Amino acid sequence: MKLNCDLGESFAAYQMGLDAEVMPLIDQANIACGFHAGDPTVLVNTLTLAKKHQVEIGAHPSYDDKQGFGRRSVKMAADELKHLLWYQIAAVDGVAKSLGLELSYVKPHGALYNDMMASSALLEIVMQAVASYHKPLKLMLLATAAAKQHKLLAKRYQLELLFEAFADRCYKKDGSLTPRSQTGSVLDHQTALVQVQQLLQSGTVQSDTGELVAIEADTLCVHGDNPAALALVQSIRQLLGTT
Repeated sequence: MKLNCDLGESFAAYQMGLDAEVMPLIDQANIACGFHAGDPTVLVNTLTLAKKHQVEIGAHPSYDDKQGFGRRSVKMAADELKHLLWYQIAAVDGVAKSLGLELSYVKPHGALYNDMMASSALLEIVMQAVASYHKPLKLMLLATAAAKQHKLLAKRYQLELLFEAFADRCYKKDGSLTPRSQTGSVLDHQTALVQVQQLLQSGTVQSDTGELVAIEADTLCVHGDNPAALALVQSIRQLLGTT
């Protein structure tokens, strides 16, 4: 299983994350496109790091919400959202091409990601936007009990999906993530490692109410925005090497 991480989220003098330390440990970098975080120089630096460590790159677009770090929902017409996604994807794609890199997938950020997982209509708009970009790109989304329906919808647009699981997030019985507002939604280091090991060995996680939930994931999302998170990424990388 591959590891992916959200990177490139610094902005001017404001430093976010431990990108230089995390990049050597992951397989896929979801790189901010400037609408929730990032700027042109941060984008170049992050892509350069990815090139150095031969990490696959994805665009990480969001609603236009830099003040809210992309965590606030924005109601948009279908065409507006499509154009917003094209604009952001093209920014990462163009800079990557200038550095001799190829963009391979898209993973929406924050509220946009949550909204599309909660609304089949919005998910279809996102799929249409990615599928109609000028070159083939994959779409990364949460692996849930609705994965079969998501595959059928993507097939309509000849779109390839990447399903992801989360290392340090608690799950609900439908395969969705427990809201961060709920106690216990973010797992501690040891509990996260147990969840990853269970996922690798049996393709399941345990829900917040005790049920076993089947998760078919291609990639595992990890966070590296503080020293504790980085330590977890290091432990997971080591675990992947022994399973």
